[in-house]
Amino acid sequence: MLNRLSIKTRSRSELMDITPLVRDIVHKSKIENGLCYVFVPHTTAGITINENADPSVRQDILTELDKMVPWQGDYTHMEGNAAAHIKASLVGSSETIPVEKGDLVLGTWQGVFFAEFDGPRRREVWIKVTKTL
Repeated sequence: MLNRLSIKTRSRSELMDITPLVRDIVHKSKIENGLCYVFVPHTTAGITINENADPSVRQDILTELDKMVPWQGDYTHMEGNAAAHIKASLVGSSETIPVEKGDLVLGTWQGVFFAEFDGPRRREVWIKVTKTL
């Protein structure tokens, strides 16, 4: 079953920790061993796994992405949000996470983040938990 999360972002660029939401879907699936696929169906947003213990890491990631891909640039995309498309391509649109004993298998400091690059907006995150042998 495909689960759809509705996310409301608050700023142009944001890394939102969605680990508890994803974990809840895994628990409700009752799947003990498998894979959890997390995907965003948007071209100016992404999904990434990174440290969720220190919030300054999120800001550092966003700051460095802004340096690499500034909002104002010599872009030809007519909508004016080319930087958001480039950042989303760099971050990626999905992550696959192992599931064991009915829970996400993440490192001690890891969390799952929704990456907004063209907000604020209402977004969706699609989550599919599948059983493996």
